Amino acid sequence: MKKISIVSIVLFFIILAACSSQNNEEGKIETDSRPNFLFLFADDQVYESINFLNNPEIKTPNLDKLAAQGVVFTHCFNQGAWGGAVCVASRAMLNSGQYMFAARQGINQNQLWGETFTNAGYETFLTGKWHNRDATALKSFKYAKSIGKGMYETIHPEHKREPGYGRPTAENNSWNAWDPIFTGHWSPKVKDIVYDENGVKRAGPEYRIEQHSSELYADNAIDFLQNKARDSENPFFMYVAFNAPHDPRQSPKQYVDMYPPQDIEVPKNYMPEHPFDQGDHKLRDEILAPFPRTEHQVQVHRSEYYAIITHMDHEIGRILKALEESGKADNTYIIFTADHGLAVGHHGLMGKQNQYDHSVRVPFFIAGPGLKAGVRSNALIYLQSAYATTCDLAGIETPQTVDFPSLKGILDGKEDKVHDAIFGNYRHFQRMIRTDKHKLILYPHNGERQLFDLQSDPEEMVNLFEDKKYEDIKNELYSQFLALQKEVGDTLQVSLD
Repeated sequence: MKKISIVSIVLFFIILAACSSQNNEEGKIETDSRPNFLFLFADDQVYESINFLNNPEIKTPNLDKLAAQGVVFTHCFNQGAWGGAVCVASRAMLNSGQYMFAARQGINQNQLWGETFTNAGYETFLTGKWHNRDATALKSFKYAKSIGKGMYETIHPEHKREPGYGRPTAENNSWNAWDPIFTGHWSPKVKDIVYDENGVKRAGPEYRIEQHSSELYADNAIDFLQNKARDSENPFFMYVAFNAPHDPRQSPKQYVDMYPPQDIEVPKNYMPEHPFDQGDHKLRDEILAPFPRTEHQVQVHRSEYYAIITHMDHEIGRILKALEESGKADNTYIIFTADHGLAVGHHGLMGKQNQYDHSVRVPFFIAGPGLKAGVRSNALIYLQSAYATTCDLAGIETPQTVDFPSLKGILDGKEDKVHDAIFGNYRHFQRMIRTDKHKLILYPHNGERQLFDLQSDPEEMVNLFEDKKYEDIKNELYSQFLALQKEVGDTLQVSLD
C-alpha cells in the first residue's frame, strides 16, 4: 500500500506539472510575461535638443544614453492643430490614433491608447500633462497621480500679473527662471484618479503642490514602479507626460547657471521678426518676447529653454534608474518623444504655430527587448504612430479606428519607410507637404507660398517658390499634397496659384 501511495503521489505531481506547463503554453500564467511600456513625453521639445544626436550646446546625459541604447527616428513630425494650443490636437491624435481631422471627435468616441492596454490586462498609469479633459483620462487609465494642466502661468506676488511676457527688456527684467516666488512650474495644480467606496473611479479634487512639475511627475513614476508595478502580476503601461520644457521655462538655479545667455548660439535663421503674418502671428506664444526680437532676447529664452530640458533630463534619469532597480528594465520598451517642437528664435518666431521643421519636428526614440542599439532611421514618421507600434510590440490587436501606422516593420528591419511624405496643417492658415528632399508651405489666408530645398537649405531660409527651375518639383509636391489632403480628411480648398 505504501508503494501504491508513493506512486500515486508522484503521478499526482507529474500531472500537476503537466497542467501547469499547458497553462503556460496557453498564456495562463501567474506572472504575465508580456512586455512593459514606459512612455516619456515632453512638451514643446524641438528635435534639435539632444546632445548625442544634434546639439553640442545642450546637456542631456540620460536621454543621450537612452537614444544610444535603441532606435532613433531622426525625422518624426506632428501632423498639425486645429487651434493655437497645438499640444491639445497632438495629444488627441496620439491617444486616439487618428489623423487630425478625425481626432477632435475621436478622442471622445473611440478606443484610446491607454484604454486598449487597460482592456488587455495591463496596469495603466498616468502622471503629468493630459490636456484632453478628465473623462478621457478616466477612460484610459486605471491609475493616475498628479494629472497636470496644459500649462502653468507665472504670477508676481506683489503686482498680481503675469511677468513672463515681453521679456527681457530694460523695463521688464525682474522675472527669473529659478525663483519659486513666480509660481508656474514651481506650484502646479493637479488632480488624481480616485476610487470611491464602491470601487468606482473618478477625477479627484484639484490641489496644489509646491514642487517643480518635473520633479513631481518623476516622483510619481518612481512610486508607481516601486509599488503598483512591483506588486502586480500584470505588465504595466506608464504614460509620463512632462509640462517641461513648455513655458514658463523654469528650473533650479544650478541648471539655469549652466547656460549663460551670452554663450548661447543664435539660430542661423534668426530674424528680428517674421517677414509676413502666418496667421495668429501675435498670439500668446509669440508675445513671450518683444517685437522685434533682439539677439540677446533670443539668447535669454534659449538659455532658459536648455536649462529646463536639462532639468527634465535629470528627472528622467531618476525614473530610468528606478526602472533598472525594479528588475523589469529588460522587459520594458521605453519611448521618448514630444508633442511638437518650438521656434525659440528661429525665423523671428517664439512659438509652434508654424510649419517650419523647428516647430513640427520632434525627437523620437525607442529602446527595449529585441531592438538593436545605435540604429538611426531617416524614415518620415508621425509621433502618433506610438499607439499602433506599442500594440504590435505587445501582441495586442490595434483598433480599426487607428490611422497612424505601426513602426514595427522598421524596428524589425523589414521596412525602410511607412510614408512617402508628411502632411502638415495649422487651422485654416497653413498647409504643408514635406518629403525627405523638399517642403511646400501654402498660406490660403494671404496667398503666401514657400518652397524649400531641404538638402541644400535645412534651415529653410531660401524660398524657391518663384524659381522656374523648381516648377516641376512644385507641381509634383502639390499633386502629392492633394492626395494627402484626401487621405487625412482635409476639405480646405488650397490653390497653388
